[in-house]
Amino acid sequence: MSNEATAPAALDKTFRPADIEAKHYARWEASGAFACGNATGAPYCIVIPPPNVTGSLHVGHALNNTLQDILVRYQRMKGRDVLWQPGTDHAGIATQMVVERQLAQQGIGLDRGGSGRALKANLKLIDRREFVERVWQWKAESGGTITRQLRRLGASVDWQRERFTMDEGLSAAVLKVFVELYHQGLIYRDSRLVNWDPKLHTAISDLEVEQREVKGHLWHFKYPIEGAEGEFIAIATTRPETMLADTAIAVHPDDARYKHLVGKFAVLPLVGRRLPIVADAYSDPEKGTGAVKITPGHDFNDFEVGRRHKLETINILTADAHLNDSVPEPYRGLDRFEARKRVVAAMEELGLLAKAEPHVHMVPHGDRSGVPVEPWLTVQWYADAAKLAEPAIKAVEDGRTAFVPKTWEKTYYHWMRNIQPWTISRQLWWGHQIPAWYGPDGAVFVDYTEEAARAQAQAHYGKDVALTRDPDVLDTWFSSALWPFSTLGWPDETPELKRYYPTDTLVTSFDIIFFWVARMMMMGLHFMKEVPFRTVYIHALVRDAKGQKMSKSKGNIIDPLELIDKFGSDALRFTLTALAAQGRDIKLDEARVAGYRNFATKLWNAARYCQMNGATAPAASFDPATARLTVNRWIVGEIARAAQAVETAIESYRFNDAAGAAYQFTWATFCDWYLEFTKPILNGGDAAAKAETRAVTAFVLQQILKLLHPMMPFITEELWEKLEFGGPLITAPWPQLDTGKTDPAADAEMGWVVEAVTQIRALRAEMNVPAGARLKLYHRDATPIAVKRLDTHRGIIETLARLDTIAALTDGALKGTAQIAVPEATLVLPLAGVIDAAAERARLTKEVGKLAGEIGKIDQKLANPQFVAKADPEIVEDQRERRSEAEAARVRLAAALERLENF
Repeated sequence: MSNEATAPAALDKTFRPADIEAKHYARWEASGAFACGNATGAPYCIVIPPPNVTGSLHVGHALNNTLQDILVRYQRMKGRDVLWQPGTDHAGIATQMVVERQLAQQGIGLDRGGSGRALKANLKLIDRREFVERVWQWKAESGGTITRQLRRLGASVDWQRERFTMDEGLSAAVLKVFVELYHQGLIYRDSRLVNWDPKLHTAISDLEVEQREVKGHLWHFKYPIEGAEGEFIAIATTRPETMLADTAIAVHPDDARYKHLVGKFAVLPLVGRRLPIVADAYSDPEKGTGAVKITPGHDFNDFEVGRRHKLETINILTADAHLNDSVPEPYRGLDRFEARKRVVAAMEELGLLAKAEPHVHMVPHGDRSGVPVEPWLTVQWYADAAKLAEPAIKAVEDGRTAFVPKTWEKTYYHWMRNIQPWTISRQLWWGHQIPAWYGPDGAVFVDYTEEAARAQAQAHYGKDVALTRDPDVLDTWFSSALWPFSTLGWPDETPELKRYYPTDTLVTSFDIIFFWVARMMMMGLHFMKEVPFRTVYIHALVRDAKGQKMSKSKGNIIDPLELIDKFGSDALRFTLTALAAQGRDIKLDEARVAGYRNFATKLWNAARYCQMNGATAPAASFDPATARLTVNRWIVGEIARAAQAVETAIESYRFNDAAGAAYQFTWATFCDWYLEFTKPILNGGDAAAKAETRAVTAFVLQQILKLLHPMMPFITEELWEKLEFGGPLITAPWPQLDTGKTDPAADAEMGWVVEAVTQIRALRAEMNVPAGARLKLYHRDATPIAVKRLDTHRGIIETLARLDTIAALTDGALKGTAQIAVPEATLVLPLAGVIDAAAERARLTKEVGKLAGEIGKIDQKLANPQFVAKADPEIVEDQRERRSEAEAARVRLAAALERLENF
């Protein structure tokens, strides 16, 4: 039997992502490669921003999880003990809506005991317990969509530790936090305004409110001044129905027009209520009439004005946004929009409608229900966010947690220093039910169990009484605020909590800095006495190719799964990485994904070439420092510098720079230069040179696969396996290359060759030299070093630059030539008879003029302050990019035009 190792099977001619992605992911997961505890190095932990259990992968998820995966794969290869903690959010409103719709299709509705939304008479009603059981059933059957999709993206999370914000352990954490905060006086009940969704019948957070542009009207009403016949004060409103709840009129303290009215009263039309006229800086003298109707019960700003002036707060709406009994009889029971029409009509009839004008304005809508939300006065549970925010602010000030980019710290401080009480209760059935019970007189008893609450009540009343549990559930953000420590086992003192908390990095988007990041900081510091993460990396928004925000209404939503189907996961991941510059939104163009699919194909073909030339033998014992050939010493230095650039970029969260460095080295330095430079060696007769070049090529290819693996895990793992480089790539060590041991002489020599060939190619392109034309190259004023380089690398320069000969210029004639300045020489290309100089001069002149005209138009736009102020930021940025590109092209073509002066 032969002792020779079996050669690796030949790589397929074509790279097909669909053939390899599921295979490798299943192997990684089954082998435990994603699990924490596999390495002895320092711990490294990221908690995944838990996607909604109802969700499916959108392009924002794709970006967010790609960047996290890059970090954890990189740290895993660096020998760290990595935990990427996965899980999903129970998504109170979203999940309840999904299941309610599903039940309605089956003829089933919710029995809310005669209150809540009107239900069709023919619906079979189920109670809360049955509904919650149905939700758990739905989750078991349909709640895993997004986790399956994250697998398609290649997310290497520790699935065996997957958590859910409603699982037993996290529910215990939520219960403990609520009870402790309540008994510490940091959770309380209060009557305040909330965002009320009249369709869903629940308070909603600001993040669940979307501002929609509405074409409405601005109505100008006149309110009579008490005791002054014929004198009025004018106000303007977009919501006339709310005037029925007015309790004051505010004017600015310095507004001379109204100084004489401050302290007097107006009379509220249709109602007759006396309205004090108060001086308050909230009123803007430059806006409208300068006088503002104050409706504390239906406007957030007015609520604060009301508190300052101790005004009555009147609520005129029911939970369904119909008018209640606090309004005059003719308006009771009316829908808010019908009431609006009738109020306007009544005011016009009284001669108190000064004017009505069309008015386009932003109106808050529930993002789930799609209906306008109302500021509504109701009793809710609140957390004392201001108190909890104090240590969270200090932690960022002290540098215990840092934001990247740092500019987001300003946003964090602004929100935290102006924080309002946090409404934590929701009027839903799906979620963590608030552990509060009420006695017959409304006394509240908060405890871990009903038995404990009963014991409190018995001590309070001196006897057993009937208790009623609060039906509300907690805001979804309440449980997700505990995510960094609850997922590690808290409130139990688990080994994982001790090892992985605080976590290292949080990767998230800017829109939830306040809703999630800030609240995790509050809760982590309060209960763990330590920040939940050291670094918060804020990534940008993914927009369409034109820089527009994606939305269903625009029809420009990009489905990442469709891109994966078409181009492969690696291509999508690399595209998002390459575009993820700090502080800059991503313009996602399918053409870019196609381009990086071509990059994957280029890598595949390069690996095939290496395999076909015997340059893929395992080189574990190979020492690149022993290379003697200049070209090999050069590429060893280049891969060391590339590895350092990729590592530095990942460590500093410059993901686009990491992708750029890996791409540039792989495509240009390795494929376009090194493999071309070494073809003559591999095809030559020097056995020692061949052996060394094969070993170096295999070594460099291994390093390329390692550098690219965090960004393109599937193709790199496939090539690593097929080329039999040993063991799975996912657990291979990160390149350890010493840039201090590179060869400066080799770098200079091969760098000179690259520069010379690049310049010649660029000149050929600029001067429109036919692709098949082989030119003569002369050199003048060349130093001995340059002459030696030209002589040593003559064959490769002639091949790559399409030259016939290379020689010294002896007669000094420069007519009809183009010159190129390179270090230590001037290169001269005779082009007479090869190009039509007159036609080229005309073409280049025309192109330069066209570009100058385009630059002038853009400059004119950018010099217009109105354009810069009013245009969407992405449009302004696009104009600046176009100008930069046009200027670069103009300079390049102007240089080519200048070269024609010798003709």
